[in-house]
Amino acid sequence: MAFEGLSDRLQDIFKKLRGKGKIGEEDIKTAMREVRLALLEADVNFKVVKDFVERVRQRAIGQEVLQSLTPGQQIIKVVHDEMTALMGGSESKLTLAAKPPSIYMLVGLQGAGKTTTVAKLGRNLLRQGRRPVLVAGDIYRPAAIKQLQVLGEQVGIPVFSMGQSNPVDIARASLEYARSQNRDIVILDTAGRLHINEELMDELKQIKSAINPHEILLVVDAMTGQDAVNVAESFNRDLGLTGVILTKLDGDTRGGAALSVKAVTGCPIKYVGMGEKLDALETFFPDRMASRILGMGDILSLVEKAQANIDQEKAREMERKIRKQEFTLEDFLEQMQQVRSMGPLDELLGMIPGIGKQMKGFKGEFDEREILRIEAIIKSMTLQERRDTSIINGSRKKRIARGSGTKVQEVNRLLKQFEESRKLMKQFADLGGKKGKRGGMPPIRFPF
Repeated sequence: MAFEGLSDRLQDIFKKLRGKGKIGEEDIKTAMREVRLALLEADVNFKVVKDFVERVRQRAIGQEVLQSLTPGQQIIKVVHDEMTALMGGSESKLTLAAKPPSIYMLVGLQGAGKTTTVAKLGRNLLRQGRRPVLVAGDIYRPAAIKQLQVLGEQVGIPVFSMGQSNPVDIARASLEYARSQNRDIVILDTAGRLHINEELMDELKQIKSAINPHEILLVVDAMTGQDAVNVAESFNRDLGLTGVILTKLDGDTRGGAALSVKAVTGCPIKYVGMGEKLDALETFFPDRMASRILGMGDILSLVEKAQANIDQEKAREMERKIRKQEFTLEDFLEQMQQVRSMGPLDELLGMIPGIGKQMKGFKGEFDEREILRIEAIIKSMTLQERRDTSIINGSRKKRIARGSGTKVQEVNRLLKQFEESRKLMKQFADLGGKKGKRGGMPPIRFPF
């Protein structure tokens, strides 16, 4: 999970401060020393760390903090504010052309996930009501064009290709294609290299000059740490980047690149890749990321994920079934699949304030494999069994266990927990109704 190591360290540091009724300058000095070490271990740029710690220290020894009734919380607020500012302050949106098409040129080294990111970005914009076209401009990497065509088909976006033609000619021709097909956004995939060289930069400069893109976005692998920042500096110096897309942030527990790139290059992070799936590209919100790092959760992102992935009409129908105790294993399976489409469960739980840290001791209970096992058990049942668990006798349990590759005891446990959960959901639903909280999407609950 992104920033896991840094988040744990910072939360431990501030936990000590929260426990003190009064905080002096020596306490702040000690805490800032620990913060500095935590950031350096997270692979944050040394100069960035130095400036950040000094800004926090200056604000933390101010009267408004030291004389506050809750100085520990005030210091956390200062750190949150400074961390938000460090990562750009606010969301940096893509520039849209006054006269379409808007042209977005994606650049980067090989292995950063550039071609996949082109498709992810296209899908993201398509869901916003835009009409993008993807352009296969990487003519050197074997199968790069075919890869983009396959990805384009998966996300339902046309791909413009001219085979092994000159990349500059491809870029120019793609604009004519976009206008003729009434496409309002052009997303250009460009060639990468294993490392930065003059030949690569010259080609990219020629493309930039030919099509005058509204955005030049660097796709960079977050897991390369400080190397990601060095790559961003080089590309920015030669091309004048407008933004950065960090990929594989979900696999980087340190996250130093995200905290360094804006301060070092001046280029805002516009998106972050949080997984391999084509829907795993998130708009980067500095304030929300700072909240996640400091263990404050990220409810806004969680709500947006739910709205994007969960059918509201079905959710209302689910609520009605819960109230009338008509909620079945078939309904539960459907609801669980909707939740899984939002992303890894531990990541979702980490967005809830205070939950991420507590989850450390209960990882086994929320193991993704356990969810897959539950799905297998339910899918091994007949439709009638899913809708009426009371008919599941001993012989049926044996058949279900065989079909799901589990044991009868596991089938029994699921059935027992489901019945208990159903009663509990009914009680909560009734309680919510009495308090005048009817309507809206009911909470998603798992029977384990």
